[in-house]
Amino acid sequence: MESAVFGGGCFWCTEAIFAGLKGVSKVTPGYAGGATADPTYQQVCGGATGHAEVIKIDYDPSLISYDALLDVFFHTHDPTTPDRQGYDVGEQYRSIIFYTSREQKEAAEQYIDDLGISGEFGRPIVTQVKPLTAFYEAEGYHQNYYAANDAQPYCRMVIAPKLAKLRAKYGDLLKPA
Repeated sequence: MESAVFGGGCFWCTEAIFAGLKGVSKVTPGYAGGATADPTYQQVCGGATGHAEVIKIDYDPSLISYDALLDVFFHTHDPTTPDRQGYDVGEQYRSIIFYTSREQKEAAEQYIDDLGISGEFGRPIVTQVKPLTAFYEAEGYHQNYYAANDAQPYCRMVIAPKLAKLRAKYGDLLKPA
């Protein structure tokens, strides 16, 4: 098993997206990239911790590659908007990849370079690539949020369309229903 840590806006959204992929055994929402040890959701949302909302993805590289995870990551959020995703604004919603190995760093940087060359997004990619120094698991009520709250308005209006896009573009990467 290996782990990947991505921040692409609200961790409720990113958790729901990656939890459905083949080869992914666990997705854990949390916080990374800041200076405050053991931050709370309220502290992170307050903007003074420097942390981003992230997910830690535990996956089997024989079933899904890191490159496939990168592809899903970049195509299920907007990597061109600094410190925001849609209506979620603040550095805690920045697009960021935390690497745990030289190989992950190189793969992420190459993927970003390739996206820049392709011009696919029409604007520069602002996704940060940083070493993972600490990961703090989010509070229990954030775990499996979409699965437990799919009828909530935020889930229906924001997460459900992202999952529909995921099914349309990456059906071959999804776990059987």
